[in-house]
This record gives sequence, structure tokens and C-alpha cells, in this order.
Amino acid sequence: MPSLLILLPLAVLVIFNLPLGMAMRRLYYWIVATVLVAQGFFVAVTPFFDWKALNDPLAMFFEYKLSIDAFSLIMLFIIALVASVSLQVARYTIEPGRKTEGFINLLLVTVIGMNAIVMANGIFSLYVFVEVVAVSSFILIAMNKSKFAMEGAFKYLILSAVASVMILFAIAILFFISGDTSFSSVQSAAKVQAASAYVKIAMMLLIAGLFIKSGIVPFHGWLPDAYTESQAPVSVLLAGIVTKTVGVYALIRLMYYVFGMSPAAQKILMFAGALSIVVGALAAITQKNFKKMLAYSSVSQMGYIILALGCGTTMAIIGAVFHLLNHAIFKSLLFVNSASVEKSLGTVDMEKMGGLGQKMPVTGFTSVIAFLSTAGIPPLSGFWSKLIIITALWTAGNTGYAALALVSSIITLGYFLSMQSMAFFGQVRNGLEDVKESGMGLAIPQAILAIVTIGIGLLFPVIYNLFLMPLGNILR
Repeated sequence: MPSLLILLPLAVLVIFNLPLGMAMRRLYYWIVATVLVAQGFFVAVTPFFDWKALNDPLAMFFEYKLSIDAFSLIMLFIIALVASVSLQVARYTIEPGRKTEGFINLLLVTVIGMNAIVMANGIFSLYVFVEVVAVSSFILIAMNKSKFAMEGAFKYLILSAVASVMILFAIAILFFISGDTSFSSVQSAAKVQAASAYVKIAMMLLIAGLFIKSGIVPFHGWLPDAYTESQAPVSVLLAGIVTKTVGVYALIRLMYYVFGMSPAAQKILMFAGALSIVVGALAAITQKNFKKMLAYSSVSQMGYIILALGCGTTMAIIGAVFHLLNHAIFKSLLFVNSASVEKSLGTVDMEKMGGLGQKMPVTGFTSVIAFLSTAGIPPLSGFWSKLIIITALWTAGNTGYAALALVSSIITLGYFLSMQSMAFFGQVRNGLEDVKESGMGLAIPQAILAIVTIGIGLLFPVIYNLFLMPLGNILR
């Protein structure tokens, strides 16, 4: 039954690219939206329903095993939510016609790839779908066709190709020592040969390759341009879920579900995470471009996830996954905020803004919710995940890293307050008297994401017990 999460969007993609009439093509948006909502419904009911009792339709065609656990469910929920928001943003920011259809095609390919990644049972199949998502991402970034968008897509293409070579080389080594690429076979071989140079080389190559895919410092050079210069719905998709799935999810799954964490790997992850937190936060302070500030903020927030991953305790892993969820939601919200501002003003230069909160109350209010969650202010969702991470670091004896994470949250609060001051607070800037909200099409996803951010914060005990606690057993 989980295979329907791959087969259903694939069927929609194929059918709507047949020579159909215009009347059918007008349904494309609604059909894709329904598929994404159905995926969210699947995630909601899975904890209460045994899907294994049903026959898997994919098994009728070829042998491909899929699995779903608590971690997969969290990722499938984020994929459905962020993709739905990206689809909605595209409907109101991309001109109707072939461009919109092209975006929806690529969105479906990306969703198919991400769904397959989080349900994969083997390291090679995971890699194949990582590349599917990467290829669709190159095209999505370049859809803007501007000089800087092409530059961002080219940077992503080159660095991603380097990462792919590293990952493929690592897979070849693991196949050599295990004779198979399934997670269980690689896990058994890695345990038996834990001290082997082959295992260590493969692990380091995988870490480096997935760092590039994630945009972790010092491999983050492609990320600011890709996020900033791509079209609004593409920025939402990339920042909200793509880099998390192809990089961070794969890294967490492989390091804890397959290899187990060695002391050397822990030190590398914690150092890279801390470096990303600091570099991203300091770079964000200097930005005057709304989207570029959000891009560097993403580098910083991804650092929290990697830092917690390196800490390695059960609490730290839970904090890493929970912050991945929270960051996907509040960063998607911030990029929808930027899309709303850009649609109304025609620019994302914050020096040309001022007092927009009076003219765009929905955008202004929801951006405050998002930045407060990013900075870890209670009772919003970001507060709980950062609290778990900092507490886990402190109790594990990593007091220096805990202090750095706390100080960086204060810096995050500082640069987002600066953004609010320049863009939304104060008197309306001359020339912006006629500016108004960009419309219900963008106000609705902003409101939904803000409600989810608040709701996760308020319902934290329920979410912790239902979804996060099982991760301690899965990824321990």
C-alpha cells in the first residue's frame, strides 16, 4: 500500500502529459492538490491502521520493498505540506499556461523522488531517487531563466555532481564488503568490519556527499543563489523540504540506521553543524535582500540539526528530527512571506520596504510568528526543538556547543528583528501608500503554516509521545 505514494503521483504525471483537451488540463492543479492532501491523510491515519494487511500493488510488477516507520511518516507529512504550499504559491505567482504545467510536472517528479527516498530500504535505491530529485531541482531553479538563476542552477549542478560521485564510490565500497546494498546487509557488514578502512572511507565519502546535498558549511556555496534567484514556489520547495530530504534525512537514516555513529564521525558532524550555525547566522546579519537573508538563515538552522545528530544521544536525535520538521514549516512560511511581498512590491530589497505591516497585515503577522519560532521563542514549535537540542548537548557534556547554540539563537532573533524593522515595522515608506495584501491565494497558505507552527508548539506533548518518542528506538 505505501507504494501508492509513488504510483499515484506517477500516474497523474503520465496521464496529464498525454494529448488531452484544455478542459482536462485545467484540472491539473486540483488533481495534484488532491493527491498531496491524500498523502497527508495517509500519514494521519497510518498510526491507527495496519497497511501491511493489504496487498502492495507495486509487488505485482517487480520486487521493490518499501517500509514506513515514525521517521518516514514525519517526512511524508512535511513533503505533502510543503509541496501543497509550493503548488498554491505557483498558482498565484507563475503566469498561467505551459509554465505552470511545467512547474507542476517537475513538482510531481520531485514529490515522487522524495517519497521514494523516505521509504527506501536500500542504499542504492535511496541514491537513485536522490538523483531524481536533484535533476528536477536543477530545472526548477533555472525556470526563472535569469542570469543569476542560471548561475545558481549551474553551481548546484556542479557541486551535486561531485557529491554524486562521492556517494556512488561509497556505495561501490559498501557493495564490495557486503555483497548487497540493502540497509540490513550493509548494516551487518559494517558492524562486523567496523574497524575496516573501507567502512571508514565509505562513511566519510557519504558524509561529505550528503553535506553538499544539504548545503552544510563549507559546502554551502550553491545554496544562497539557488534559494534567492529561483521563482517563489521553487524557493519554498527547496528550502522547505528538498535539501532536507536528499541531504539531512539520508544522513540521519544512514548514520544511525545503517552504520552506527563512530567517535570520529560525531566530531566531524558536531564541528560542521556548529560552523554552519555560526557562518549562516553571521552571513544573514549583513543581508539586505529578504530571500538571501532567509537562505543564510537556512544554513544556520540546518546546522542545529547536524549538531544534534553528531551529539548522538537519543534526546539529541529526537531534537534533530523535530527541528527538521519545525524548520521545514517556519522556513516555508518565511519564503511565502517573501513571495507575498515580492508580488505586491516587485522587489525583495528590504531597503525599499518599510511599514508593510500596516498595508499587509497577514504577511506581517505571520512573518512575526515564523521568525519568533526560528529564534526559539516559547511557546512556538521552534522553541521546543531548540530546547531539546540544547538540553541534549548540555547533558551529554558538550557545554561549549550548547552555549554556542543558545547564543546563535539570540543572533537569529537579532537579524530577524532587523528584518522586521526594515520591512514591516514603523511608518509606511514614501511610495508604498497604495500597497496592499497580495491576495487570498497567498494569505491562505501563510495563515495555515502559521497555525501549524503555533499548533505544534501548543500540542508538543502529544506530538512528542505519538511520533518523536518512537524515533529513540528506530534510530538509536
